Amino acid sequence: MTHQIHPERKRRVRQALSFFSIAAWCTGIFLLILVARMIAEYIFHMDLPTWTKYVAQVHGGLYMIYLVTTLNLGTIARWQPTKWLITAIAGTIPFLSFFVEHSRRKEITQAFQLDS
Repeated sequence: MTHQIHPERKRRVRQALSFFSIAAWCTGIFLLILVARMIAEYIFHMDLPTWTKYVAQVHGGLYMIYLVTTLNLGTIARWQPTKWLITAIAGTIPFLSFFVEHSRRKEITQAFQLDS
């Protein structure tokens, strides 16, 4: 027999997971854009438009939002500190935020019976 999760708790977890997923994807996309910009500028010595200088600031802002959504989801899901740390670091390594988001989404969906 499986343990039933209260509908209100499911709602809170689902909402926190949605915010986390959006933040993870936005952070990951802007990190890839930032890496591409840095490669173009520092390795290929390309002259880039002035607006590209703001990509790092946008990624930084999105990363702060990602950290808040990680803290929120981790609190609601009662994660261990190591899971929080691994999830938080994922926003700083290219492509890792996508894999961690997928992994956390799968794990949370199963643990909190969100697919039912």
